[in-house]
Order: sequence, then structure tokens, then C-alpha cells
Amino acid sequence: MTAEIGQFALILAFLLAAVQAAAGLWGAQRGEPVLMALGRAAAVLQGGFVALAFVCLAISYALCDFSVALVAEHSNTQQPLAYRIAATWGSHEGSMLLWVLVLGVYSSGIAIFGRTLRETLQARVLGVQALIALGFLGFLIFTSNPFLRLSPAPLEGTELNPLLQDPGLVSHPPLLYIGYVGFSAAFAFAAAALLEGRVDAAWARWVRPWVLAAWIPLTAGITLGSLWAYCELGWGGWWFWDPVENASLMPWLLGTALLHSALVLERRGALASWTILLAILTFSLSLVGTFLVRSGILTSVHAFAVDPQRGIYILGLIGVATGAALALYAWRAPTLRTGALFASVSREGGIILNNLFLSVMCFTVFLGTFMPVFIELTGKDKISVGPPYYSWVFAPFAVPLLILVVFGPMLNWKRDNLRTVLRRVRIPAAVALAVLLLSLVIAGWKAAVACGGMALAAWLIAGSVAIPGRRWWAGRAYLGRSILTTPPGVLGLSIAHLGLGLLVLGITGVTAWQADKVLTMQPGQSTTFAGRTIALQAVDLADGPNYQARQARFAISGGGGSYTLVAERRAYATSQTTEAAIHVSPLGNLYISGGDEADGGIVVRLWSQPFIMWIWVGGFVMAGGGLVSLSDRRLRLGAPARVPVAKTAPIPAPAE
Repeated sequence: MTAEIGQFALILAFLLAAVQAAAGLWGAQRGEPVLMALGRAAAVLQGGFVALAFVCLAISYALCDFSVALVAEHSNTQQPLAYRIAATWGSHEGSMLLWVLVLGVYSSGIAIFGRTLRETLQARVLGVQALIALGFLGFLIFTSNPFLRLSPAPLEGTELNPLLQDPGLVSHPPLLYIGYVGFSAAFAFAAAALLEGRVDAAWARWVRPWVLAAWIPLTAGITLGSLWAYCELGWGGWWFWDPVENASLMPWLLGTALLHSALVLERRGALASWTILLAILTFSLSLVGTFLVRSGILTSVHAFAVDPQRGIYILGLIGVATGAALALYAWRAPTLRTGALFASVSREGGIILNNLFLSVMCFTVFLGTFMPVFIELTGKDKISVGPPYYSWVFAPFAVPLLILVVFGPMLNWKRDNLRTVLRRVRIPAAVALAVLLLSLVIAGWKAAVACGGMALAAWLIAGSVAIPGRRWWAGRAYLGRSILTTPPGVLGLSIAHLGLGLLVLGITGVTAWQADKVLTMQPGQSTTFAGRTIALQAVDLADGPNYQARQARFAISGGGGSYTLVAERRAYATSQTTEAAIHVSPLGNLYISGGDEADGGIVVRLWSQPFIMWIWVGGFVMAGGGLVSLSDRRLRLGAPARVPVAKTAPIPAPAE
């Protein structure tokens, strides 16, 4: 009965989405408060029914109801309960249900917490989101029904993809989806503003919290996904430029540009058209990611489905949503006001450069991701685009952007003086120069590029401290009060830039100084590697909940201590996975992966990875900075509307 309740809840949600779209858009057009209130109520109810459907599917997994086809295909009784529940979003149909659930939560949030919005704007935002929900609810109901029954029901199911049976799966996909789908709010705000023909500082103030609410989980989700791949795939890397990895990176890049652009619109009333365009393109790229993993045009561990018909449906949704929004943009954008003027050396000018670099970087990733597909469509031989392409095309734009990051917060709004700005960044510059010289002394001129990367990381870290430091220095006579009254938005910006510096530190260290070694080892043998002695003590078999593991136990001595690491090779019913043994240290990780059996022993791969842990620490710190910014009360208050002063007739002069 649970599956039928879930199915019925989805149908009701579909009908409510139709009511939400019609009542919201028509009510705003006619200025009918009753219809707009109906749209808000429908949004809350729609989110509730989608949540009910999701809970029904999760219960089916938890209870091992193999009469539900999806449960039988992705779960069995031997799987731990946590992975049975996580399997709810570990399939194509389940992940799409999660997609629609997040969309419903955002719509409900705008309906409940959007009291400071203009009523007509709120109604149009909810109407646009309802149109998106209609498309995806229809996709679920008619092509990807998660509640299909099996008759007769099997006694035992198969299992979730073993690669996905990892703690990272429990939180990585939901975080990504909250980020992906969260940008639908920015998209809906943009479309609603274009329908009204009004984009101003108040609109930017309202949209920024929703952009942050999407950017934060997307940042954390990308970071967690990188960490999951590092630990679970046994390849020793942190980023492979996989097409689906790129699909999450592209909306993150444009979403970061959107955050900065919306700030200019809020503070100075400038970049209105550009901010609207970024909101449209960011969500469109989120839809592209949804298409990539369901179209069958690529093979990836992230791919959920290889059914071209499903891919065509999603491609059609992308075409309709993006095409309609861009057509609306082409119609309305010329009428949007341009805002206040500003000098090239100003905070506005710095953010424009920031947006330019981020957009070009996004385009290079898009080109690298889809170039093989475009070439294959022309009938030519299939090609692959890998890390060398991104090293040559992506990095040259990333480096100047990172240099610019420190200058941006040091610039004043409207106009500034370059000499004064250079004086403000003298301390971060001195710290970066000192790190550069020290790195060159230690590593030598042959590692000059890597030393430059370390200096860049120091520049970013010192610059992040300088953001609130500049404010504290100005109020140094009352330092305690100055620190306590620092707005969360300023602290959040500082923390996010600190995380970026830590990320660059980790990338530089592991890219420049990583060492690896491959050998065959037998129990009792040892080898020296990266200043350590590594001995294979034993290879044993152990039983897990739903797998059998071959455990290789290594004793490590030297390099600052002695410890034991265990690498596993797990055999599930359908495939095998590698569980790497990792010793984590702030200065670098020792990574051991045990492979196949060979010559009476096992193939062992060793990596020494300096500073690699700072990649993930930096990513989570960036997300934390976003959370601090989101806590700023100013983001939860609607910008006051400008009320025109009524013109009164002049008072006549008294008669003489």
C-alpha cells in the first residue's frame, strides 16, 4: 500500500503544480490577491505531497519491499540500513524524486518565508517554479515511475552499485541536488523580474539569500564528492575532470559570478541585465548536469541511466526552459535600467573582471566536456579530453582571477585610486613574497612554478585576514567593539576567501610534489618510500555485511611515527571495490591501494601526497564562509522600496 500512496501523492503534486502555476501567474497579471494566495497555498501543499512520496519510497527501501521494482533492483536484505535508505536516491528514478523534492522545498520556502517580497513578484516566482515542477513531475510519472510493482515479487533483491555503498553517498548527492535545484529559485526570480519588467536593488536583496542557499550546499557537495572519489576509487587523485564532475563545476563557477554580480546590483543598481542573464544560465547548466547523467551520451560512475528517450525528454525541458527565458530576456533586457556609473578602478570594476574570468573558465570547461560529443556527432573518430587540456586552457584564467581575489574587497565602491589600493594590499603582498623566497630556498629554482603556487596560496590567506583587518584597524581605538560589530557578511567573505587559499595550497602541494610507486609485495616484504619503511605484514580475509574483503595490513615506520594501515579489496555479489588505506597529516597523506593478486602477492600502489588534505578543508571552509554570510540579518530583510515623493503645488506668496 505504501507504493500506491506514494504514486497517488505524486499525481496530486502534479495537479497542485498546475494550480500553483496558473494561480500564481494569472493572479499576478490581474492583481488578484485571492489567486496569489491560492498559488502560495498550492506551493506548500505540492511540496508536502512530494515529501510524502519520497518518504513512501524510503520506507519501501527500509522494509525491503521487493514488490517495488526499484527496491528490488537496488537493494537487498544484506545491505546495512543506512545504505538501503541512501539507495532511495541511488538510482535514476529515486534521484529524480529527490530532485523534485528539493524543488518543492524551495518553492514552499519562498511561499512561507517570502513575506517581504512584493506580492506580485512572489506569485510570479512561484508560478515559474511550478512550471519547472510540472515538467519534472510529468517526467517522473510518465517515464520514470519509482513506484512500479513487480508480480510476483522476488524473495531477494540485487544490490546498490557497490561503488555507491560508502558514507559519502549518504550526503554527497543530496548536497549536490540542493545546490543544483536551488538555482531554480534564482532562475524563477529572474524570469519573474523580466515578466514584471523591473529589476532593482530590492530584487537583488531578495535573490541573494536564495543564491547563497544553493551555492553553499553545492560547494560542500563538490568537495565531499572529491573526497569520496579519493577514498573509494583507489586511484589516489582528487579531481579527474570527469564530465559529470565538470557538470557540477560549471554551475558553481557561474553561481559564484552571480553572487558577486547581485552584490553590485544591490549596492549600486548596476549590472542588472548581466545579473539576470547569469541567473538564467546558472540554472540552465544545472539542468545540463541532470541531462548528462541520464542521456547515455557518456559513461561515468556517476551516470544513473543510459536510456536515450529519457535524455531526449530532459533535453526538451532544457530547451523549453532556457529558450523561453532567453526569449523573455531578449524582449525585456533592453528596457532595464543600467544603474549608477563607476570608474574602472572600483569595487564594481573588480567584480566585472571577476565575472569575466569566471565566465571564461566556465566556457572552457563546457567546451572540454562537450567537444568529444560534438566531434562524434560529425562522424569523426571519438576523442577524449583530459587533464592536459584543462592545464593549458583553464589554469591561465584561474591564476589571474586568484590574484584579483585579494584586490576586490580592498576596492572602494564607485571609484578608487590604484596607488591607494596597492598600499592596502602591501601586507598580503609582503607575506606572499616571503613565502615565495622561502619556498625557492627550500625547493630550488626547478620548482619555481610550484613555489609561485605556494606564494599565491599565502597571498589569498593573508588577503582573507586583511578583509576584516582593514575594518578593525580603522576602529582600533575601540578594537573589541569593532571586532564584535563586524557584520557576518564581511566575516563570511573573509572565511570563504581563506578556504580558497587553503584549496590552492593543497592543489599546489599535491600537483608539484606528489610521488608514487607501484610494486608487487608478498607478506613479510618491505620497501622504502618517501622517507618511510613500508612492510606488508599479512593478507587476510574478512566478512562484511554484504561483501567479503581481502585485507592487506601494512606496518609503516619513519616519516614522523609508526602506525598500521589496512587496505581492502571488497568482493560484492556483482563487482569489486577498492578501499584505500590513508594516513592523514597536515603536511601530507600516505595513500596505499591494494590491487589484484600477482606472483604470489598483491599489486600495491603507493602515493605520497603533500598538503592534499587542505583541498577538502578549504572546500568545507568556503562553504562555512557562505553559511556565516547567510546568517547576516541584512539578507533576511527586504530592501526598502523607493517611494516617490508626491509633487505638491507651490504655496502662493502672501499678498502685500
